Formats: sequence, C-alpha cells, structure tokens
Amino acid sequence: MLWLQRISLNLNNILKRQKEVVQTKQRKHTFTRVNTTFGEKTMSQARVLTERELRKVLNYCSTQPHATRNRAMLLCTHMAGMRVGEVAALRICDVLGADGAVLDEIALAASQTKGNHSRTVLVPKKLQDELTDYLQQRFGLKDLLAVTLTDTQRALFPTQKNPKRGFTANTLCQLFHKIYKDARMTGATSHSGRRTFITKLADKGVGVRVLMALAGHKSIATTQRYIELNPTVMKAAVELI
Repeated sequence: MLWLQRISLNLNNILKRQKEVVQTKQRKHTFTRVNTTFGEKTMSQARVLTERELRKVLNYCSTQPHATRNRAMLLCTHMAGMRVGEVAALRICDVLGADGAVLDEIALAASQTKGNHSRTVLVPKKLQDELTDYLQQRFGLKDLLAVTLTDTQRALFPTQKNPKRGFTANTLCQLFHKIYKDARMTGATSHSGRRTFITKLADKGVGVRVLMALAGHKSIATTQRYIELNPTVMKAAVELI
C-alpha cells in the first residue's frame, strides 16, 4: 500500500506542475499587480513606452545581431500600430512598390490579420525610411528596383532557420520579449508597441474613431482599453476650463 501512495503522490505532483505551466503560458502577455488601496490583485496591460524608453530599446538593438531588421520590426508596431502576427506575416511585395519605393500603405490580406479581416495599414514617412534602410542593407543595394524583379513573395523579415517563410507570430513574440527584457523594460511585451502607438495618438488629441480605424478594431470599446491615461495630459485638460 505504501508504494501505491508514493505513486499517487508523484502523479499529483506531475499534474500540478503541468497545470502551473499551462497557467503561465496563458498569462504570457499580462502581469499581476497588487492594488495597494484595496489589497487586491489586478491584471495590468503591456507597458506603454515613453520616447526615451523606446530610444533605449533601439539603442540596445543596435548592439545586437540583425540590428536593422529587429529595429524595423519593432518600429512597425510602434509607428504603425501593427500586431506582431501581422509583422511576422509581411512579405516583400506588401511594402515594396513596382518602382522600388516603400509604399505609404500596406494592404494586409485576411490571412495576415487577426480575425481573418483584411485591413490597410498606413505607413508614416519615418517608418518608410526605416524600412528602406533595412531593405537596402539586407540586399546591399541603394536602388531597390532590382529587388522587385526577384521573388517578392519572400518574407520581409527572414530568420536564419526560415529565410523564405520568416517568423511565426509565436517566434516573433519570443524575440520581442527577449529584446525588451534585455533592454530592462520591465512589463513590456510584444503588445507594447501597439499600445504605445494608440496611447500616443490619443494623447495628441486623435479621436477614438480614427484610432479604431488605424488599429483595425471593430469596436470602440476595444480601442479604449488600449489607451493608458497620462497624468500630464489629464492635468493639461483641466487647465482648458
């Protein structure tokens, strides 16, 4: 009977550890924070980065392998509000026009987006320049017109293991997590760029309906959950009275 009890105890320990692993994976993009007022635990969203913090992350990237690629991928989330899965799914033909210039709009197919809904991503001039620099360095060309004559169905951001297919949403999430962690951005996740994008535009007075369209959301309520309240903006708002 003693050996049966030991086996049962071992099985229970194994099941407990497996349950803890599953729960950890489910909490991948959220963090537990203690509410000191009520002594309760609440779930907080991914960290919104300031301009200074983003520069710190980009400076860290510049010291690592694949610097221009990683910088461009991060800025797709911070400057265009793209989801990590959308960045991973980008192909060269999505961003490079027939004239060899980076497009100011990216037309994402339903298969490249969340919820299988096609959408258009607007690309600001600064991000166009970043993508141009990245492609010029990747192909060793000043004029990217020659790239349009090659297989542009290839991944925009290749990996060493999958140079044609590139990242999956999961592997890119892992890379972003490592970059933020190594840059000492506690609380930042692969979702931080998108939250930062929406919050910064909201702070500058962009209406929620425009934000909803830029983010590719179907609900204003979803967009509002992304916006982090800025105490400085709130103080400036009451001064308008």
